[in-house]
Amino acid sequence: MKFIDRGEIVVHAGRGGNGCMSFRREKYVPKGGPDGGNGGRGGNVYLKATDRLQTLEDFTYKTEFKAQSGQNGQKANRNGKDGEDLIIEVPCGTIVWDADSGEPLGDLVEPGDMLLVALGGRGGRGNATFATSTNQAPRFSEKGENGQSRRLVLELKILADVGMVGLPNVGKSSLLACLSNAKPKIADYPFTTLTPNLGVLLLEDRKMLLADIPGLIQGASENRGLGLSFLRHIERTRLILYVLDLSSNSMEDLNKQWCTLRDEIGNYNREILKKPSLLVANKVDLVKDSSFLEQVVRWAKELGQEIKFTSAVTKQGIDELSSSLLQRLSEINCEGIKRLYPLKHAVREEMVQPSKVKIESVGEGRFRIINRYLEELVERYDFEQDEAIMRFSKIIARLGIEGMLSDMGAKEGDTVCIGDMEFEYIPDIDAECEINTGDIDIDEDGE
Repeated sequence: MKFIDRGEIVVHAGRGGNGCMSFRREKYVPKGGPDGGNGGRGGNVYLKATDRLQTLEDFTYKTEFKAQSGQNGQKANRNGKDGEDLIIEVPCGTIVWDADSGEPLGDLVEPGDMLLVALGGRGGRGNATFATSTNQAPRFSEKGENGQSRRLVLELKILADVGMVGLPNVGKSSLLACLSNAKPKIADYPFTTLTPNLGVLLLEDRKMLLADIPGLIQGASENRGLGLSFLRHIERTRLILYVLDLSSNSMEDLNKQWCTLRDEIGNYNREILKKPSLLVANKVDLVKDSSFLEQVVRWAKELGQEIKFTSAVTKQGIDELSSSLLQRLSEINCEGIKRLYPLKHAVREEMVQPSKVKIESVGEGRFRIINRYLEELVERYDFEQDEAIMRFSKIIARLGIEGMLSDMGAKEGDTVCIGDMEFEYIPDIDAECEINTGDIDIDEDGE
């Protein structure tokens, strides 16, 4: 299995369907009235934790995801169908970040955890919605709203029962191969393990997930060697297996290995040092004097650590180590995985009300109106409809924008930009059509 613990994706929620402009036309039913239905809501995008995945490898092949858009409204007051929500599965232990703000959006730790990361756009209203006592035949409908889009960074902190840590070439990968079904790359040069290897140990109908963390060196907490890339994977292990190399036959070297591991882990996060742990003295087949093993036992006892002697070559001590792991894990109180960040579901921005308008000159004969209320209306109004133009003109007049443009020296024929739309400035717009402007605001549901 290729281990990938970081990925960046882009998600797009579905666009809302357009509202329909239609009038009932039926034999023997004169003046049937408006019957355009509303557009459907766009699909939302969710991330869901699953224990079927162990890495973020899938997100190296596909990095963009889009939910289904809502259907357009239809005549006869038929509303469009809502778009289907998109659910993206990620491994348990995935932390989700907003790539633009750097804000954590949540930590998905338990199977079934779901995080709403992008809301679908609201559907546009059909012309039947806009019928009033003073405007019984509205020729106006709204376009659907764009769904939210976000860039997300996914960071995986593996959820393993046992995390194996040690200096390079102490034999962690060989031990993992002996203890489990894993087949890690094994060689006699430093940093053979470049990414965490995962293996499953089956014993007495119990299943334990083992993680071989890449070798730590002095300065790893300062990002030397493989550094911080994999130190984070130790944080969520229930039991830490400190693997030491006996081949030097030197107590000084053994103690140095131990101190280096503890120092680097402590510099990264001192809370990890409080986790239950077990010492494994590996490569016992290379020990020349049995008295050295007695020194190691006394040394471990002074540290208050239980120690096991193993050899991945001769398989010495492997069964005993497996039994000890099972016993230690059964003694550890499993309180569940602590969620590092609360789930912050995507929210819809509050409806914008008319507010102070800002106008700036952006070039010769060009002006930009900055106002979120107007920008939102521009997105949802269909300016191919005459009534949409008249409604928008009345809003412009009500906010006093024409006078503001005149004060800034705007002349007839100049270009005025609002959002992505450009308009030609024509002074003294006369919108004589009687329209109830109280009905033009966008409601919360868009229906």
